[in-house]
Amino acid sequence: MKTPYYLYDMGLLGRTLDAIEACTAGTPVRMHYAIKANPQPELLRAISARGFGADCVSGNEIKLAVECGFDPAKIYFAGVGKTDEEICTGIDVGIGCFNIESLEEIDIISGLAAKKGKTVAVALRVNPNIDAHTHEYITTGLKENKFGIDLTLLDEAIAKVRACNNLKLVGLHFHIGSQITVNEPFRILCERINALKAKYALEGIRFECFNVGGGLGVDYEHPDEIPIPDFAGYFDTILSTLNLDEGQEVHCELGRAVVAQCGSLITSVVLVKKGVGKSFVIVDAGMSDLLRPALYGAHHKIENISAAGKPADHLYDVVGPVCESSDVFGKDELLPETHRGDLIALRTAGAYGSAMASRYNMRDLPPALFSE
Repeated sequence: MKTPYYLYDMGLLGRTLDAIEACTAGTPVRMHYAIKANPQPELLRAISARGFGADCVSGNEIKLAVECGFDPAKIYFAGVGKTDEEICTGIDVGIGCFNIESLEEIDIISGLAAKKGKTVAVALRVNPNIDAHTHEYITTGLKENKFGIDLTLLDEAIAKVRACNNLKLVGLHFHIGSQITVNEPFRILCERINALKAKYALEGIRFECFNVGGGLGVDYEHPDEIPIPDFAGYFDTILSTLNLDEGQEVHCELGRAVVAQCGSLITSVVLVKKGVGKSFVIVDAGMSDLLRPALYGAHHKIENISAAGKPADHLYDVVGPVCESSDVFGKDELLPETHRGDLIALRTAGAYGSAMASRYNMRDLPPALFSE
């Protein structure tokens, strides 16, 4: 197979889905897979077959979700800049809920629903001002972020939705960030939700669901030792902290935690360049194939799979061919002695890898292979 390509372990994906189901069976948790993490149809079909819903952030994601077997009633549509065309797609498909992110969006969705003679379910995305202690580019719950409705505007937003004949307010939606590796931010979020629930209950307002978003992180440095995230701790934190009434549901929108560990980017060594002070392993994959290191300073475990079992006793910078200085996968990486033609695996690349790939420098998009 010509490199670079993404290799997906479908067996691991199945075990990951098993772990989620084991933690949520018999509970009021409803799972929605965040399609933005990885929209590969093969993965989507495996996830939809388990009865998961879909968290979508574009009209094309909605269309793909339906094509891959997701029940439209379990599709939720989020995003700060939904176009009229995308909103109409959601209405026509009959999605379960629109997550509204601003006062202005209330009028837009209500007006489009009215033109179609439809009443649509909506949830208000609330910005709870919680620091998830993650990278600034993937923190979404702070007061200064572009996402969600500020707490000071929530009363106005609720009143505005309830005054719209074509909108039905079903819940509140939250998302505080991504790659969160401790459960404390989720506990704080649930306590904020409890306070809002109690406040509006006094006003006679009852919500059908509370959507806590996603954000659960994965272990990028130890993919073999910890291939499945701590779902038990995550769901236990949510269920033990939230004060849900009979019939109320909590919705979760995990993406990275579902698919990250099942994917690796496989690339070949083009050459090993001997510099004055260091050596460079130049591979045929680049930031156009896996953007996270260049965009976030993220690190993926790098393995020379052609030299498996040999001592990792050589230091290399592992870099790609793209004409940008930021096209670097790792600096001072300890690897076995590496040669032209060796196969290199960039691990834990199943989330935000192929989904963010581009054709920069007119490069081909990496294909996907699937193994059991």
